[in-house]
Amino acid sequence: QVQLVESGGDSVQAGGSLRLSCAVSGYTFSDYCMGWFRQTPGKEREAVSLINSNGSTRYALSAKGRFTISQDNAKNTLYLQMNSLKPEDTAMYYCVAAVYSGSGSCSLVSGWYEYWGQGTQVTVSS
Repeated sequence: QVQLVESGGDSVQAGGSLRLSCAVSGYTFSDYCMGWFRQTPGKEREAVSLINSNGSTRYALSAKGRFTISQDNAKNTLYLQMNSLKPEDTAMYYCVAAVYSGSGSCSLVSGWYEYWGQGTQVTVSS
């Protein structure tokens, strides 16, 4: 069974940086999409960044240029480096994964992802 466990969330000041980590276990598929969604109270979950098994990445416009997604397969870990954080980045961040063998980019629709972590809270103060 696939398990995703996030860590690295914290409370930081605007302009600061954080690196989120997602420890992955039970995932042996060679073709996949993995990444990060976030959610604030009263809002739908929104995609932040996704990466597929070929290393192709996709970012939300709000994250592009500030956030970087990466993976270390040897450590079975997915990362999200977040720089120049803004108060609007405050949210619960979720690690997600899905089997994907297609040729297109990863989906930005939350319902498309089969596996979810429990989330890690990021709070950015002004």
